[in-house]
Amino acid sequence: MGGVDYYNILKVNRSASDEALKKAYRKLAMQWHPDKNSAVNKKEAETKFKQISEAYDVLSDAHKRKIYDQYGEEGLQYGEEGLQFAEGYNPASFRYNPRDADDIFAEFFGGSRADDRAGRYNHAASAAGRSQVNSNNSNNHSHNRNHKNYNNISSNNNNNVINKNKKAEAIESKLVCSLEDLYKGCRKKMRISRLVPDEFGKPKSVEEILKIDIKPGWKRGTKITFPEKGNQEPGIIPADLIFVVDEKPHAIFKRDGNDLVVNQKISLLEALTGVSFNLTTLDGRNLTFPVTDIVKPGYEMVIPNEGMPFSKEPSKRGNLIIKFDVIYPSRLSSEQKSDLRRALGGSES
Repeated sequence: MGGVDYYNILKVNRSASDEALKKAYRKLAMQWHPDKNSAVNKKEAETKFKQISEAYDVLSDAHKRKIYDQYGEEGLQYGEEGLQFAEGYNPASFRYNPRDADDIFAEFFGGSRADDRAGRYNHAASAAGRSQVNSNNSNNHSHNRNHKNYNNISSNNNNNVINKNKKAEAIESKLVCSLEDLYKGCRKKMRISRLVPDEFGKPKSVEEILKIDIKPGWKRGTKITFPEKGNQEPGIIPADLIFVVDEKPHAIFKRDGNDLVVNQKISLLEALTGVSFNLTTLDGRNLTFPVTDIVKPGYEMVIPNEGMPFSKEPSKRGNLIIKFDVIYPSRLSSEQKSDLRRALGGSES
């Protein structure tokens, strides 16, 4: 497997447990944190620190680790083969985006990202309207930080109580299906990406694969709802995610309710004398249709039970309707005209 070797970066084997990954990350993150290295090595430390954080982010997530083990780094960027993206979503939004290294570090060693940076650089931000950070009073800083976090949690809880009945507007997305899919039924896998709050209340992107069982006979406009699979915001119930079936145009068949319509071209000679033609059905069967009647304008051949399945009764099907398009010759010679007059009982002039 080419590309970045996350196992080598964390110095663990490929069967490493979650505990082993945490231990390796904790040790290396402390070793390569930019603030613990001199100015000479700071750039190298920043690079190493980001690599370590990215490696832990991937390997500590069961889904990302499975994709990485099977497809490598490229798999994280473009997803597993055979997965389809929901139309109406930007495919780039489904790709793996590494989490911020400082956020991961803060989860291990406490504090929010902003608090962590304030403590590390010990700067005063009063000119920008922020509270001054006092490095000589770290205990008070920790106490204030915990108190602030507690207040935020309490505030969020109050908002949740106030808005407990408020729900985000549903999100609709097209689910494009071929006529074969709707005839036979199939299972589609859709990769979605949505924002949910992490343990610190900050939004993070999570990916999920939704499985949709397409039933035989479903029509354009059929809706499949996944409750509360939209983005999650504090105090608001996540939106429902709704996939709306759309039908891809077919090269041969056209759907009309539960019937299937085919336009069949035949020559004038075949319309008058008869013809036999073959047709491959949507489930792959080869059928032969003999035409013995004279094909007049508006003539249709109806074959029962060869149309689309009824969604509520899959064993029952609509009709297959064959409409004929008679191709007339662009010109006839005098001899051909004479022959036709004789054949059709007309008198010669």
